[in-house]
Amino acid sequence: MSALPSIARFAPSPTGPLHFGSLVSALASFLDARQRNGQWLVRIEDLDPPREVPGASHQILKQLESHGLRWDGTVLYQSSRLEAYAAALESLIESGLIYQCRCNRQRLQSLGGIYDGHCSQLQLPHQDCAARLRVNSAPISFNDQIVGQYSQNLQAEVGDFVVRRRDTLFSYQLAVVVDDQYQAISHIMRGADLLDSTPRQIYLQQCLNFKTPEYAHLPLALNAEGQKLSKQNLAMGLLEGQESQHLWAALHWLRQSPPEPLQRQSVAEILDWATAHWSVQTVAESLQNSPAPEGY
Repeated sequence: MSALPSIARFAPSPTGPLHFGSLVSALASFLDARQRNGQWLVRIEDLDPPREVPGASHQILKQLESHGLRWDGTVLYQSSRLEAYAAALESLIESGLIYQCRCNRQRLQSLGGIYDGHCSQLQLPHQDCAARLRVNSAPISFNDQIVGQYSQNLQAEVGDFVVRRRDTLFSYQLAVVVDDQYQAISHIMRGADLLDSTPRQIYLQQCLNFKTPEYAHLPLALNAEGQKLSKQNLAMGLLEGQESQHLWAALHWLRQSPPEPLQRQSVAEILDWATAHWSVQTVAESLQNSPAPEGY
């Protein structure tokens, strides 16, 4: 019996151009998929209009292409998938797993990140409320390809969590699970800042009878202040015309030991070398959150 095809994805939010940290995640995911002879998909997570930057989606796709990170199939935009998220939410409601919550930001902040179920027995109307998913005390455990064994008790460490926000926008947790199932994603490689979200996503997969992909959480590229490189922390966008240098620097940061002359080769030559030499084990064994190269 032949093995099922490997399908991976890169899912940026259109809040600005690609920076070094997002290139690291895209490149690692791309190389891992290509080494498996699998597909690599791109999904634009445009579910939060107030945070989006006009033109960012187009710029991100253009940057991926200029770095040789060509995706398979068509780009999926989450803004086109609202009916699918609504259907998943309705399924959870029918299962008795959803209740409405009207707790304000001040009360939530006072809880220290673990929701206490305050609204779970109030039977509130849907208007001006968030929809929360009931959790239980059964540990959610998985074996991460980089981090190793990871476990979380959602009830004790997270509490019932939001799947539709008070402003009616669907949550990242719900949308990503629905889309991973829709696209038949088998392997997810992304930044370690999303590691503690994964048990929530696995729990949602279980509630919706979805398959659970294999996960790998990459260490984070940090700025000079020790913060994750991000658009919120004003990470510099990748400069046009320096694609080979960017790819080489990302491979070097990932401890893939690219030869120094490789950075003067074409994008295609760099990616051919990188695909042939890609080792996720090297990432797992030798890399922790560390500063981005100078100039990024």
